[in-house]
Amino acid sequence: MRITAGTEVPPLERRIELPDMIAYAGATWDWHRLHYDPAYVAEKGLPGPVVDGQVFGALLAEQLQDWLGPRARITELHFRFRNMVFAGETVRCTGTVTAARDGLIVVEQRVEAAGSGDGDGRVAVAPAGATVEIGP
Repeated sequence: MRITAGTEVPPLERRIELPDMIAYAGATWDWHRLHYDPAYVAEKGLPGPVVDGQVFGALLAEQLQDWLGPRARITELHFRFRNMVFAGETVRCTGTVTAARDGLIVVEQRVEAAGSGDGDGRVAVAPAGATVEIGP
């Protein structure tokens, strides 16, 4: 596979349900009620439990690893939150290579979210990106 500036990273799409969020909370020991308790978030005026922000870092890394495979090592990953994502919503990670040289690629990424078929496509995470070392 030849990777150059402008190469599109295959998108990663995932629907994040409440059981996924509870499993993530258990794996990370982040038991803030904001991430799993519908009654608690309703009191706060939110439409549902909020996806833990670190999930987006995991998804962005997964997108790159799925694309590049085991020969790739992410050496830098950064992202900035723009909007909350709630249980039951679908997120779509996209990316474009901005530089490729000497076994390193730089990728610009973003995450968009949409509710149950509402198609709003709001930006959840951007800017985001990574530097990836490609091994032999």
